[in-house]
Amino acid sequence: MGEVRHIKGCCPLDCQDTCAWEAEVEGGRVTAVRGAKDHPFTRGVLCAKVNDYEARAYAPDRLLHPLRRVGAKGEGRFERISWEAALDLIAQRFGLIIARHGAEALLPHNYLGTMGVVQRRALLRIFHALGASRMHGHICSVAAIASAGAGWPLGFDPEDMVESRLILLWGLNALSTCHHHWHFIQEAKKRHGARVICLDPIRTRTARQCDEHIQLRPGSDAVLAAAMARVMLEEGLADLDFARAAAADLDALPERLTPWTAERAAAVCGIGADTIVRLARDFAAARPAVIRAGVGPQQSLLGDAFVRRIGTLAVLAGHWRHRGGGVLIIATPTLESARVDRADLIPAGLNPRSLDMAHLGEQLAALDPPIRGLMIWGTNPAVVQPDAGRVRAGLAREDLFTVVLEHFLTDTARYADIVLPSTTQLEHFDLHGAWGHHYVTINLPAIAPLGEARPHAEVMRLLAPRLGLDHPAFRETDEEIAATALPSGIDLETLKRAGWMKTEKPPPTLATGRLRLAGEIPVPEEPRDGALRLLTPKAHFFLNSSFANMPRQRHGEVEPTLHMAPSDAAARGLADGARVVLRNAQGAIPATLHVTDATLPGVVALPGKWWSTAGEDGPVANLLSPSSWSPWGQPAYNDTFVTVSAI
Repeated sequence: MGEVRHIKGCCPLDCQDTCAWEAEVEGGRVTAVRGAKDHPFTRGVLCAKVNDYEARAYAPDRLLHPLRRVGAKGEGRFERISWEAALDLIAQRFGLIIARHGAEALLPHNYLGTMGVVQRRALLRIFHALGASRMHGHICSVAAIASAGAGWPLGFDPEDMVESRLILLWGLNALSTCHHHWHFIQEAKKRHGARVICLDPIRTRTARQCDEHIQLRPGSDAVLAAAMARVMLEEGLADLDFARAAAADLDALPERLTPWTAERAAAVCGIGADTIVRLARDFAAARPAVIRAGVGPQQSLLGDAFVRRIGTLAVLAGHWRHRGGGVLIIATPTLESARVDRADLIPAGLNPRSLDMAHLGEQLAALDPPIRGLMIWGTNPAVVQPDAGRVRAGLAREDLFTVVLEHFLTDTARYADIVLPSTTQLEHFDLHGAWGHHYVTINLPAIAPLGEARPHAEVMRLLAPRLGLDHPAFRETDEEIAATALPSGIDLETLKRAGWMKTEKPPPTLATGRLRLAGEIPVPEEPRDGALRLLTPKAHFFLNSSFANMPRQRHGEVEPTLHMAPSDAAARGLADGARVVLRNAQGAIPATLHVTDATLPGVVALPGKWWSTAGEDGPVANLLSPSSWSPWGQPAYNDTFVTVSAI
């Protein structure tokens, strides 16, 4: 046995918890990755997704060398080439595209496959300096982010939930998606006897552990919140002084709520009217209560209304007055991540177009001028984008030159002309914020890059001179790049020694007299012609599409499984364990049926973002999702309707 070293790092993935970890290294190899015991959130425990993260680095199908396509796009046939040849080809093709079509014909496309400021953002410097098309927007939590611009707080320090007396987990399966938050929920129960109520169309792992599960119909969330607000106003339970100070239109709210009696809302939501009245009274009486909301209810045409209505409830009850009260959707530390992008490198006088990343399928199909060159990293759009079939059709264009930086040959990478091997979190330096707590965390490389894998900032440094870019920003080291994102008061060297530091943020305040409470209260669309509403909740062992290729995690999820209520299965003559096909106008995908009363009638659920294989689409649920968005721009994943029949 050699010496065992412990290297400080953190999980890179799109999760609220951003766990601090230590990599155990022996003989130059990572033998284990363990949660940091001293971190107030992580507390020594990693989730079922990443607790063997070293297996990802050493996976036999890991990409370790640059590849050039030799087969048809999407087929997955490549040949190995050198880094020099790959970079020269990328520079040559990008240069030709700029010369013939202009720099706006180039587009970077990335997301939260890694939340590190270096891996996620450094490459954007190249595209800014070239004057390429820019990217904005999100495919998740769009409603929450947009509401912040209207003065609604996104949340508060989650550790303050220990002071909550009533916790509504609204559309949040915390034990599968942010299980470290459960520490603070349990502490609130211990300290104050807090009640925990789960509101979710599915009886999830979390719902089974709560004091109560209210199983409302998908999309009816805004209606339920409106009816609760009406009860609070009618029964004199609202904190009107607080609400009047925060809202610009409080006087208009009662008229908007008038149609939503508890009885009418109960019919829409599929729950008892007495449940609505009791929930409203309990929410108003708690001092304080918190609505801990998930992203699921936002992923709908009605998601904007959901965010506004739960915000209205918290304002009416005055819960923002108290520590641990209000609405909690997103919590972030102070970190200036956008500085890493260096938008100041955009050539003077240019104002390149900015494209909403949630509309990639449309952009690749019909845009003037067309996108001719595409670089993708930190995301798998052929699986995670809405209307993934249209995305794949765009990626298959012969006149589109695509570069993908990846760990594995994903659905998206199979459409690439060049695939570059990316380092895993164990092989590079990075700096991380979070969207579920207030800690800034460092990631130190535990081992040297395997094979010929390269960090993304190194790709930037190698590619920039080939494109004629000579600004000092393209010569910065990873640590220099990361340092640009640090807020005042945090020193990089101190952070490297400590591993993590909490940024102090003042309690959220509501913009005085600015909030608009009296918006629309839409009713969810009902399935027609025997169709069922398809939900695609996050899987316990996958992180979006990450780990869908890893043996242990795939074994944990067993297989692509469609959950269906007994009455719906009986009506279609389907038995538990049957092989079925889901169909709509977008396409068809297979699954194995699980008949369960955990799912409401009229609703089916296909957990996880599964991959397909070369030549076979497989159970990629977003092949069935429509190209539709909420008014604020959230892809309406949950407004997908399918028929289900035996194969």
